[in-house]
Amino acid sequence: MRKTFTSKIAILTVFLSFPTIQAQTLSSKILDSVTQKPIPYATVLLNNKGVITNEEGQFTFLLDKGIQPTDSLFISCIGYESLGKPIEEFKESSIYLSPKAIELKEVIVSNKNYTPKEIIKLVEENLEKNYRLGFTKKRLFLRESYENTIIKTDYTIKESTIPAFSKPFLDSVIRSVPKRDTYYTEMIGDLYGSEDDDEQKLDLIKASELYDKSKRIDIENLEERFNEIIKKNVKTDSYFKVKSGLFGTRLDADELFDAEVDSTDVAALNKELEKKKKEKVNQKKFFANYKRRTLGNLYSNLPIFKDTDYNVLFKPRRFELTLEDFTYIGDKALYVIRFEPKGSEEFRGKLYIDSDDFALVKMDFENTEPIRNFKLLGISINEYLAKGSILFGKDEDGLYGLKYYEITKGNRVGFRRPVQIIEKNKNVKGRRKQNELHLKIDAAFGGLNRYEVVVFDTENISDTTFENFKESNEVLPQYMANYDPEFWKGYTIMEPNTAIKEFTSEVAAEK
Repeated sequence: MRKTFTSKIAILTVFLSFPTIQAQTLSSKILDSVTQKPIPYATVLLNNKGVITNEEGQFTFLLDKGIQPTDSLFISCIGYESLGKPIEEFKESSIYLSPKAIELKEVIVSNKNYTPKEIIKLVEENLEKNYRLGFTKKRLFLRESYENTIIKTDYTIKESTIPAFSKPFLDSVIRSVPKRDTYYTEMIGDLYGSEDDDEQKLDLIKASELYDKSKRIDIENLEERFNEIIKKNVKTDSYFKVKSGLFGTRLDADELFDAEVDSTDVAALNKELEKKKKEKVNQKKFFANYKRRTLGNLYSNLPIFKDTDYNVLFKPRRFELTLEDFTYIGDKALYVIRFEPKGSEEFRGKLYIDSDDFALVKMDFENTEPIRNFKLLGISINEYLAKGSILFGKDEDGLYGLKYYEITKGNRVGFRRPVQIIEKNKNVKGRRKQNELHLKIDAAFGGLNRYEVVVFDTENISDTTFENFKESNEVLPQYMANYDPEFWKGYTIMEPNTAIKEFTSEVAAEK
């Protein structure tokens, strides 16, 4: 009895002494022992289950019921000494990793003096042996962060026959639209598929979205104001011709706002309820399909697949290759090869390649020129940024798989064109033109989008398993006005950064 009691006290003491252990989670921050700076994207393993630290070096681990103080925590990161010891030996508020000194002799002795092209050739030749290819099932976490900015909103009214559509009104419209808006969404699910982005299926388990709903309310109120003006000034049997230079389209007036339903009309109410139910189903399908496409596009673009945008492994002649350095992940020596595009290739970066099995362990990349730069008739689209990192890790069976994928994309959209909205009536004889709003618009919008994928478990599946799996599409994201850590209780995710943790909607802040 005394021994059992003592063991419980020991376990309690260990848990209290660890940096942060709450409920059944373990949290800490990993720092560089020399610079004291956070170490991002380090791998943390406990009982063969892993998480990745965020850009601030933080991680949170979901603890199984059978966890013991003597169970070891293993931490590794490229360029640092690996650390592995029982949980009970972690006493400090943070965990420190020491930079690992490079010993070139170890690398040179174990391998001949390869050129960068020879190393990359060996990576390509060993892809099938090193990586888990074909159909797989991946338990993963996806976080998307969107920051949208209005850069410019200039306009000139050429003509307006509806007095309500005046410059003061349009100025108030511009003031009502948020100049900056941030949106976060997170999800956990199982992705079934192969390297083909068309061969993907998603079992969506749970999802959330974090944004300031009050800004969406401002836009909804704005829409209501437009509808009221249209109802007062436009005939119900009218249609609109919307022109922008050479282009035009038609829109019926009844498409601009929903008709009101008589609360005493049971048939009409049932029809409206059925419509809303169908809209809910469509929302779920749209959300699941969007997430599947996002994950499929990211996964199929890995540098180990032939159709990738980062095709340095398959077309090395298109790049200037330099064996820049050596480094380590744990005791494994890595070649560090810098690649620069020679001609039309769009990306440069670094490859970290295991000197023993010639597996690509990590790739850092960034674009050297705009991914897309489109200008036509006053419309411009400039996708100017695509920068990120991809990390592969070895599973228990010795095969490598994706562990972490981060990419930040930046874009700028411009619109500099005349816009003409003309109301015409279907039943008026003679001159059908009723009203007109003619503007000259010069606007620009910017977006910065970040995608982070953490893969926790990967297993091979057969073609039959993939074909037999059916998507249910039953999950919609739960809205949060500010970040709620309890939402992911019971799940292992990537720790949110400070910006997400401190996000507060204006409505929530006023309460």
